[in-house]
Amino acid sequence: MQPHLPTLKEICLHGTKSFPCAFYRTRCAGKGTLVKHHWHDEVEILYFSGGDFRLEINMEQFFIRSEALYFINPGELHSIFTENAKSSGEDAIVFSPDILNLDSYDAAQTQLIQPIQNGMLLFPRCLTPDHKAFAPVRDTFLEAMRSFQTPPEGTPAQRNGAATDDLTSQLFMKSSLLRILAVLSGSRLFLPTEKNHDKRVEEIKTVLTYIKENYKEKIYIQDLARQVNMNAQYFCRFFKKSIGRSPMEYINEYRLKQSLRLLKETDLPVTEVCLECGYNNLGNFLRSFKKYTGTTPLQYRKEVNIS
Repeated sequence: MQPHLPTLKEICLHGTKSFPCAFYRTRCAGKGTLVKHHWHDEVEILYFSGGDFRLEINMEQFFIRSEALYFINPGELHSIFTENAKSSGEDAIVFSPDILNLDSYDAAQTQLIQPIQNGMLLFPRCLTPDHKAFAPVRDTFLEAMRSFQTPPEGTPAQRNGAATDDLTSQLFMKSSLLRILAVLSGSRLFLPTEKNHDKRVEEIKTVLTYIKENYKEKIYIQDLARQVNMNAQYFCRFFKKSIGRSPMEYINEYRLKQSLRLLKETDLPVTEVCLECGYNNLGNFLRSFKKYTGTTPLQYRKEVNIS
């Protein structure tokens, strides 16, 4: 596997330094992006109780219409979209396999935990209710969630996380994750790593990283295409097929999300927020912001400060 690009990697700490494991509850604000494209070194277990979602993993799409469990392996590029405004959301446990280390060099360590840590074994992509392993894995997942203090619902479309340094909670979590591994292993669901690496995934990571590093500046299609040695026309088709939006649509949405963050977290004037997010024309920024949020920057700042 090629080395990953650091700025595309999710930079938040999952859990605590001493216990890298966290539970996340994500709820929707309507149809659209629920969790943006990202990747991390940890394993992620996603639980959908129902709803209408589109999950993308390494440019492959999975449509979720009923209860299901999905597994994200380390380094996999993934995102979640709601297909229906009435969809509720998803719950996730993100953990480093290192927390499962056993000092005794037994079969569990050498044949399962260590190969997972080294990337030699992969979690299955998904489990659905018709599989015999689904119910025990789901029940153990829900038990693991309860070992954390459930985070508040918060505002729609916000991903709230819970972590713990409490000894009892950590023991419950470890035992739950080991039970999940036992069920998956007993059902022979772990997969050996495929040697053929999808070059397209690394190319998309390269482009998204370039956008994150340069969104404050003027970005041309040729700049993006050059990152992956493609001509502009082919690149546009490639990007839209991979991400579901044109390059410029993605860039504009990314800039607008950065503007929301700045309006919420800083006291910068709207004109400075506009420039900080790569807009050189205040009028264009205000029109795009209103179309994206249904309100103005000042109204948005006032509303988030009240809440």
